Amino acid sequence: MGAAAPRVFVSHLAGVAVFDPNGDPVGRVRDLVAMLGLGGRPPRVLGLVVEVVSRRRIFLPMTRVTGVESGQVITTGVVNMRRFEQRPTETLVLGELLDRRVTLVETGEQVTVLDVAVAQLPARRDWEIDKVFVRRGKPPALRGRWPGSVRRSGEALTVEWSAVTGFALEEQGQGAENLLATFEQLRPADLANVLHHLTAKRRAEVAAALDDDRLADVLEELPDDDQVEILGKLQEERAADVLEAMDPDDAADLLSELPEEDKERLLALMRPRDAADMRRLLAYEERTAGGLMTTEPVVLLPDATVADALARVRNPDLSPALAAQVYVCRAPDETPTGTYLGTVHFQRLLRDPPFTLVSALVDNDLSPLPPDTALPAVTSYLAAYNMVAAPVVDAGGALLGAVTVDDVLDHLLPDDWRERELHGAVVPGLPEVADGR
Repeated sequence: MGAAAPRVFVSHLAGVAVFDPNGDPVGRVRDLVAMLGLGGRPPRVLGLVVEVVSRRRIFLPMTRVTGVESGQVITTGVVNMRRFEQRPTETLVLGELLDRRVTLVETGEQVTVLDVAVAQLPARRDWEIDKVFVRRGKPPALRGRWPGSVRRSGEALTVEWSAVTGFALEEQGQGAENLLATFEQLRPADLANVLHHLTAKRRAEVAAALDDDRLADVLEELPDDDQVEILGKLQEERAADVLEAMDPDDAADLLSELPEEDKERLLALMRPRDAADMRRLLAYEERTAGGLMTTEPVVLLPDATVADALARVRNPDLSPALAAQVYVCRAPDETPTGTYLGTVHFQRLLRDPPFTLVSALVDNDLSPLPPDTALPAVTSYLAAYNMVAAPVVDAGGALLGAVTVDDVLDHLLPDDWRERELHGAVVPGLPEVADGR
């Protein structure tokens, strides 16, 4: 590293792009791998965990890093595309060191780790952690629980690695505030990738620190095993709240993975309407239109206007597939609705004046899907008519929900596709070489 940048705080490396000597992108930094030293010696930084385009996480030795500057990492030589596997003697700097409670050697005071800095040793390609940025006072999770407790953050200071102790000790109840701040801008699928690669203990701590909506979005992107594990470590009341915040079809899929007694206990804690939606979805076979559908499509009454429809589909919480059309039904306008009248596609809404009634624009040429329609027939329906979503209507003509193309893809892909995606697929033509650890 050049003289202009003697050290780098690791939070500034999270998400930084990695380039090869030709300037072609390799991936993005997701963590650093270190080996904790003994006797207060600074830990040696072994390398970077880099997420490549396929979402595979690989190990990039620090000996192959030629530059860390201007918001990018430059590497040299052959990149090993073998999936990164953490070894027992290794520590993930972002995943395991941030938010730890450690002790100042001089005073015996406990402090919280906000960040650590890495520096390159003179005239070598070896790197080490040499500084620790800490905050005095109780961690956020403990502040304000007792009368008279300090509510503002304590003093923050940077100390030498040798000035603190306790990194090698197992810590229960480690916070996640600073780790989450580091990955604040990640999409849910990318944060799910981060979460998946943490230890079970750290995964539970991070999940506990996420708000309900964010955790719900992330759970939807995780493999089934991770979903069940995380949900099982939440307090039951909070687990019910998170299920309510998830898309109904995803929540129903997760509930179906639980033992019957756990499922019933969580359903009893949910709001009656949400629990009723879950029970309706759970009543259908998994690979049918009823089992695939969401119970929360955009439903409008016949006297609604184009302006009303556009206001509804403008909701940022709607997925693009659900926002692509609205369903016109007689009252009631919550599923199961009154008589289904037809669909109005988003493009049609853009072509007509705002005061036009949606009942004048309905497309009722296509028959809706019965709830027992099998997955292959649902797939054929969407493909044949170039649809991204389709209405599901019962024998009495009431709209039950809508099947979206993303949910169909979830069930067409192999059962372990999320697990395989999070690990990353093999990249053809790239060599599997030793990583030097």
